[in-house]
Amino acid sequence: MKKKFISILSLIVISIFAFNIKFTAVKTVNAENGLSVKCKSAIIMDYHSGSIIYAKNENARLPIASMTKLMALLLTFENVDNNNLSLDEKITVSKTASGMGGSEVFLEAGGEYLCSDLVKSVIVASANDATVALCERLYGSEENAVEEMNKRAKELNLSDTLYSNSTGLTKPTQYSSAKDVANLLKELCTHKQYFNYSKIWMDEIKHPSGNVTEISNTNKLVRFYEGCDGGKTGFTGEAGFCLSATAKRGAMRLISVVIGGENSKERFNGVRTMFNYAFSNYSEKCVFERGEEIEKSVKVKGGKQENVKIIAKENCYIFGKKNEKTDFELSYELCKEVKAPVKQGQILGKVTVFVNNVKYNEVEVVAGENISKKTYLDNVKEIANDWTN
Repeated sequence: MKKKFISILSLIVISIFAFNIKFTAVKTVNAENGLSVKCKSAIIMDYHSGSIIYAKNENARLPIASMTKLMALLLTFENVDNNNLSLDEKITVSKTASGMGGSEVFLEAGGEYLCSDLVKSVIVASANDATVALCERLYGSEENAVEEMNKRAKELNLSDTLYSNSTGLTKPTQYSSAKDVANLLKELCTHKQYFNYSKIWMDEIKHPSGNVTEISNTNKLVRFYEGCDGGKTGFTGEAGFCLSATAKRGAMRLISVVIGGENSKERFNGVRTMFNYAFSNYSEKCVFERGEEIEKSVKVKGGKQENVKIIAKENCYIFGKKNEKTDFELSYELCKEVKAPVKQGQILGKVTVFVNNVKYNEVEVVAGENISKKTYLDNVKEIANDWTN
């Protein structure tokens, strides 16, 4: 057996409450932290709040090489979530995909591969052939996929990004920025299945012919940096050495990007340096957790209960420097009234976190219980009770 090895939400404002917590919000670049990263562009941000800890030329439009594949992966997982694609289905590889060259897993033209193996090949081995095969399955051609990639970039407000292909191979009309890449990886990380592949260190791809391609993760930090569990490398002569990575310790997850390092060691050291600084100097606290009951309620019209309790749809975090104090306020915008029946999980408004009078974070609140509509018998009983009382 032949083996090949490659690295691969009517709303009204209800109330505002102030609290004191030992955290400082960081929504803008902190330029006084003494960090020094050798590259053309870099950024590190908190995943939950989107707070930027450090940035260097973060909006510069630059080639990003294979980090382009992050968008192809995002579209893939979104299609899986929408049931337009199954990770268990078999995909036939075209001659076009098979012949991509560059970083590849040597897919065989006409061969059938599990979608999950193609996804693994892209995430772990940065395979151009697998990327194009997925794009062709989703949109018929790489060209159509690129249109969707640019459309999704606009939806995500990636204003310094333009795609010309799905793989990141050099084209003068293709570019992105460290900030855009960080926000793209942040979005990708919302898809939990992504981490089933991104943490893989070594694996193999079996071909219909019987050949096997052994693959290892191009993101070495997955193995050598505590908490790193995802990201994407990239390299071309024009882009230089690039790396986007995410790491999680405790409740805090970070996103970091380096573009244009002079060598591979430089990109890994750059991200490692930013991770070390952030984990050492910053922390975050959950203001309220997903499913936690909020001290507010919404009136129910025509329901068996007069009010419905509300809960947080997601975790809400305050992020900032350790051992520093700040004030934050919570502003509730809730439906004035909701008609029965009410379904558990039904969106009833939102809560916004303000730090220093600046909007910091926002989380939707939902019904924490089901409330049925009053029946004719319920109305009769209510009238009878009112009469006797």
